[in-house]
Formats: sequence, structure tokens, C-alpha cells
Amino acid sequence: MLIALACVPLAIWLYLVFFHWRFWRVARHLPPVQPVKPSQSTVVAVIPARNEAAAIERAVRSLLRQDFPGLLRVIVVDDHSEDNTAELAQRSGSRVTVLPSATLEPGWTGKMWAVAQGVAEAGRLKPDYLLLTDADIEHGPSALADLVRIAESGSYDLVSYMVRLSSETIAEKLLIPAFVFFFFLLYPPAAIRSRRSKMAGAAGGCMLIHTAALEAAGGIAQIRSEVIDDCALARAVKSSGGRVWLGLTTQTRSLRRYTSFGEIERMIARTAFNQLRHSWLLLAATCVGLAITYLMPLGLLFSGNIVPALLGLAAWVLMSAAYYRMIRFYGRSVLWCITLPSAAVFYLAATVHSAIQYASGRGGQWKGRSQDLRATKAKAGPSG
Repeated sequence: MLIALACVPLAIWLYLVFFHWRFWRVARHLPPVQPVKPSQSTVVAVIPARNEAAAIERAVRSLLRQDFPGLLRVIVVDDHSEDNTAELAQRSGSRVTVLPSATLEPGWTGKMWAVAQGVAEAGRLKPDYLLLTDADIEHGPSALADLVRIAESGSYDLVSYMVRLSSETIAEKLLIPAFVFFFFLLYPPAAIRSRRSKMAGAAGGCMLIHTAALEAAGGIAQIRSEVIDDCALARAVKSSGGRVWLGLTTQTRSLRRYTSFGEIERMIARTAFNQLRHSWLLLAATCVGLAITYLMPLGLLFSGNIVPALLGLAAWVLMSAAYYRMIRFYGRSVLWCITLPSAAVFYLAATVHSAIQYASGRGGQWKGRSQDLRATKAKAGPSG
């Protein structure tokens, strides 16, 4: 009986490594080498910003410095910031427009309401593309040109980078590479790019979308109440017949640092239970699945039985080998590969906490708002 059970995690990792769209192949997720210059398109970057004084100026200036042959304009939507976000954004350059956000309307999340206003303002310029990006993203000099090249060369309607996240503190070293690994396991980039698969996903920090594709997908209003808005937008685009590309980048990075385990836990808890469609049955299945996949191989090593121990060791080796390329992408030692089970336990605890927050009416906590609620799906303070 124990031998049969020991075969389960090994079978899971054999499938994940060899048959799950090679999600762990980091090199395949990097932008393709494309010597051809992009067309001289018009791009409008829309940045929703709420209390982002620490990063907004660097983020905007990185866009204004783009080596891009087309026309680029930047719209920052100040989402009722209580600091000098708007002032810092405005002084970044003459190609920047800062809009004060109107009061949040019912049925919208704060971010999507701000994005919708920015997209409406961008419509005045009739852009070919919209760059939907965050206020804490620093774009590499050729980032925009690369995004447009990918879109044009592959006829993609939505092109998204999982930007390089900070991995300097102990908490980040343990959990950030694992976060990206788990994300690609759930949303394999090869499956997202494939016409044969219905899988769709994107990373909200950096998304270039063709304006016609956004309109065909129903516009921002189509995802107005979505907490995981990036993946919802990708689904809307792909469902409407569009093509989606998701990959990694070495030059565009997040300026946000996570100095403690608690900060990363709150980041995960904000959306985890929403990812499970608020299903307690799926939560239970997730707990069991993670335990079998990541913890059981280690437990089998101490089973006292040589065959189950060897099967567990084989599963652990496959797990570590799959994780190795992500660890190297983030410049960490190979020894960090053995920490994936502990990272899985952390993310499982954050998911359970996410469910508890949702049950208590505090789901989707972000920037002082609860955005993942049973009835209204969004809740804001008096100022929106």
C-alpha cells in the first residue's frame, strides 16, 4: 500500500516535467531575438497610481527614455493618493498627463476604475496599442520596442511580461522565485501562446494590448469587478478570438521590495481564494494536492522502507530539477532548489488565510480597500 502511495507524487512530477507544456523551461519564456525594428506605432501607457510616491517618478521616466521609433504618451491616473504621487508624476516630463480619478463607481475595483479612465483619455490619441502597467515598474530601454515586435511578428493581440521581481531579502530569496515558478505552473506560457489551448493568462505589471483587441474583448468594463484582472483580461482577449503571449524579461523590473515574510503573505492572500473561485471544496483539494506534490516526497524519505524512500527521492529530484532553472534566472545558488517544499507550505498557509479574510468580509485587501466581497465585489472608502 505504501509503495502504491509513494508512486503518486512521482507520477505527478513526471507529468509536470515532461508533459505540462515544459512550463519550467525559462529560456523558452524569454523574448525571441528579433532584429527587425517595430513599426512606428502609437502607444499610450496607462498607469493607475495610489500612494506610489516612492516609485512613480522612476517608473514614468523609464517609459520616457524608451528607445522606440513610434509615438509614446503616458497617462497617470491618480487614484485618490494621500501623498505627492500626482506631483511627482507630472514633473517627470512633458509627455505625461496626470488625471485625478473620479469617485469609485459601484461594481468596480479601484484599479480597474482608474485604468478605465486612463483608457478613455488615451482614446483621444487613437493609439495602436495600450501599455497597461503599474506605478512601481521600471522598464528597460528597449522594453516597449520588444513588446511591439513580439506583437507584430507573432500577430499577438496581448503581450505580457512577468517582470523581474526583487529577490534580495531572505523572504524574497525563499519565496519570489517560487512565486514565479508556481505562476507558470498554473499558467504555462506555451499553452497560453498556443491556438490549441484555451489557457489564458497575463501579468498585470506590464501588458501591451492592441486597442482593437481590447474593444473586441468588451473593454475594461468587461473585467471591472475582477480582482485578478490581468488573467481575466487575457481570458477575455483569447475568448474573443485574440492571441496572447506571456513571458519573462531580464530588463523590466519591479521597484517594490518585500522586506518581510508578512508583506509577501499579504500579497498572496489578496487574491489566492479568488483564484479558487471562493470554493471551500477547491481549497481542501488544493491543500491535499500541495501536500502530496511537495511534502510527501520528503516524508517518504523517512518512511523506513527503502522502495518508498527511493520513489520519494526520485520525486524530490524531479521537483528540484524543474525548479533549478527559475532559481538560476534569479541568480541564486543551486542549494535554494531544496527549499521549494517550504515555499509551498508558506503559500498554502497564505491561501488558507485568504479564505479566512474572504469569509470575514475583508477579502482582496489592497491600498486600504477590500475588493473581494461576497455581494458587492468591491468596497471603498468615502473618497473612492
